[in-house]
Amino acid sequence: MTIYKMKRGLFILLVGLTHLRVDAIELVLPTENDHLYSGQPDRFYMYVDRTFEGEVTKPWEGGSFGFVRTPVRVNGEVLLTKFHEGIDIAPIKRDHAGNPLDLVMSISGGKVVHTSSIAGRSNYGRYIVVEHEWEQSKVYSLYAHLAEITVQAGDPVRAGSVIGRMGYTGSGINRTRAHLHLELGFLMSEKYQDWHKQSFASPNYHGNYNGMNIAGVDVASFFLAHRENPNLNFSEFVLTRQVQFKVSVAAGKSEPVFLERYPWMKRPGDATVNSWEIGFTATGHMVSFSPSSRIVHQPSVTHIRPAEVNQSYLTRGLIAGSGNQVSLSRDGNRLVSLILDDFPKAQ
Repeated sequence: MTIYKMKRGLFILLVGLTHLRVDAIELVLPTENDHLYSGQPDRFYMYVDRTFEGEVTKPWEGGSFGFVRTPVRVNGEVLLTKFHEGIDIAPIKRDHAGNPLDLVMSISGGKVVHTSSIAGRSNYGRYIVVEHEWEQSKVYSLYAHLAEITVQAGDPVRAGSVIGRMGYTGSGINRTRAHLHLELGFLMSEKYQDWHKQSFASPNYHGNYNGMNIAGVDVASFFLAHRENPNLNFSEFVLTRQVQFKVSVAAGKSEPVFLERYPWMKRPGDATVNSWEIGFTATGHMVSFSPSSRIVHQPSVTHIRPAEVNQSYLTRGLIAGSGNQVSLSRDGNRLVSLILDDFPKAQ
């Protein structure tokens, strides 16, 4: 019995030291287009049509992640202000009519949790959401603008399992610009329907798997980092993202439910927990939750990276103001309420 306890104690110690060590993630690109890895981004990303100050261009950068669209000139500097939450992957096969033929595959093992087969019910057109169990947390990949869906909710998938075919369903896309829109991110709330009903008059056909409820990370950078280090965990990637701003929110009687889904996002902080300070990237996805002794009565911006232009341009409108005179915008407050499940239940 003593030997058994010693072994068990050693096991517990090892688990504590390794901190959620898990098997390496098997990760594959979702189509045969692998030019992300060949140093030819113009052949990987689907361009956007752009007219700015009278000049017509087709920049491939518009298909990448982040602030890559809608240029404006501010104080003589051109800023790209529209956030693109995923990546647009160009086709490599077309038929004689120009229709894409590329098959779409799951990027990793998991389970199909949502399919939307009616194109008009979303700007994504026909799309699929796959749930991946990584580090005891659920991470979601989303595949949009499909011509065909070949799986249904509940189906298990492996990395490379065919789930559909590329198309050009959805808004703002035509046959010439057909592509796969791919996102990867967190589920923000398990009560999304209540938030949606409070925020929008339009119906929500997608339950918790509405794209607005998935906080997308820089999926292309994750692919590249994982290719460089196949043992890279998703949490390690997320925790190294640069924080653009922090928001402090009053602590409740228990930890935010979000941390139950993503416990690795909890960071060290004060012993007395009067509030939680949430770190956000510029694109608005969460990086950290830190306990704080600071007393706050409403969500408040407690840190922001300095910039010479209005912070609204740099945070997809989540922050209003400039310099040190900043606050959460209406959209910023709505995002925080969604993350914290801090909204009335729909009637």
